[in-house]
Amino acid sequence: MSTSQSGSPIASSAPCPCGSGKTFAACCGPRLDGSAPAPTAEALMRSRYTAYVCQRIDYLKDTLWPRHQPGFDHEATARWAAENHWAGLTVLQTQAGTASDRDGLVLFEARFLSGGKLETHRELSRFRKKAGRWFYVEALDEAGTPA
Repeated sequence: MSTSQSGSPIASSAPCPCGSGKTFAACCGPRLDGSAPAPTAEALMRSRYTAYVCQRIDYLKDTLWPRHQPGFDHEATARWAAENHWAGLTVLQTQAGTASDRDGLVLFEARFLSGGKLETHRELSRFRKKAGRWFYVEALDEAGTPA
């Protein structure tokens, strides 16, 4: 069982919050506890969503492209993650981002309740591998330019 920073436990046998259909232990759990890096860009994206659900803010910073880490606002990210109720993730499309690629794109929708209203965050994310590890680089608009 893994405990989120907010104290809510996620049982190893529970469905993974990322919606993969796997258990937490067979999906995002090993990513969040550091025992297994994400093998693909999509796996990293799913684990980052799960980190928001579990309020694992350090993981979000650690998986951010190193150049962007100094500007990461831990407090604001933690507040935003805690203020919302995470309702689901849908991966709509991936481009590259396999274990043998260096770059990848993932288009996804994350649903969450904010102030009693269901919101959908749709994003095309760019991921890049460095020293064998995947990192989130930036959000792009639908045309593929930085948002």
